[in-house]
Amino acid sequence: MAYLIYFIVFVALVLLEVVYFRLADRFSIIDKPNERSSHKGIIIRGGGVIFYFAGLIFFMLSKGSYPWFILGLTLVALISMVDDMRPVPNRIRILFHLSGILLLMFQLDLMNLLPIWGLVLVLIFTTGIVNAFNFMDGINGISGGYGLVTIISLLIIQLNIFGWAEPVDFIQLDFLIYVFLGLVVFNYFNFRKKAKCFAGDVGSVSLAFLLIFALFSLMVTTENFTYILFFAVYGIDSIITIAQRLLRRENIFKAHRSHFYQYLANEMGIPHLQVAGMYMTVQFIINLLVIYYSAHAPIFLQYIMGIGMVLYLSVLYIFFKIRIMRKVLG
Repeated sequence: MAYLIYFIVFVALVLLEVVYFRLADRFSIIDKPNERSSHKGIIIRGGGVIFYFAGLIFFMLSKGSYPWFILGLTLVALISMVDDMRPVPNRIRILFHLSGILLLMFQLDLMNLLPIWGLVLVLIFTTGIVNAFNFMDGINGISGGYGLVTIISLLIIQLNIFGWAEPVDFIQLDFLIYVFLGLVVFNYFNFRKKAKCFAGDVGSVSLAFLLIFALFSLMVTTENFTYILFFAVYGIDSIITIAQRLLRRENIFKAHRSHFYQYLANEMGIPHLQVAGMYMTVQFIINLLVIYYSAHAPIFLQYIMGIGMVLYLSVLYIFFKIRIMRKVLG
């Protein structure tokens, strides 16, 4: 019966995506190339709304599970969808994002688990992750592929697929499966040489919100914060790129093409799907290491490993980015 339900949900998500394409075409919800873009031609924007639908379907079929989180997801998806259709003032968008994140934190009972300073840090950190996913959504396949790697990694832990440790029941299994199905549908239309659609703000923000909730649920359940390395590749690229732009005295809120993946795709001419595949592969290797050491190493060794991994990847990132920049600038 469970497999039948999953199949029905999958078909429903496909139909919802196709219906959205027709609506987007009718109301001109499209993505035109600009100075930040790594694509040519006009493509449907907002196909990532399917991630919100996946969360909503879970909510309905689970008879109202995680209501505060779903309300928060609805707020961020709504303002992002509006932003995909017409520009929304930054203060309004930030207000919706902060409200959604606070609802996510309330759902996880973080208000009772953390002191005030801890809550502030989580709020800032979560806002950063959401924006990182939004900034990194610039080439075919990267958001959908990265999300797929993350959700598969979470399923490995939930189901103990490799038998490395006891299964960790940190979230309802259907939540992960429905998000996985949404990612499969989206990747079918996006993970291709000529994408049928882009995620848009509604897609990148909704996906980030879903993954953050699942990952934070895991960290709260296990009290192991090394799982945050599941976002290591995006985090390193985003943070170092922001630092680079600040050193150049550039407006970090203005569209740009300074991310490493953008250099690879634009200046180096590497096909989008190959670049996306690189990011997916590196992140999946990191995730597997984190999962393995979480089951076999003492907690202090896990944190040492995590710090070492971040430093090592950061040095490699800076080294290769400088080489590419020098090659481009001659």
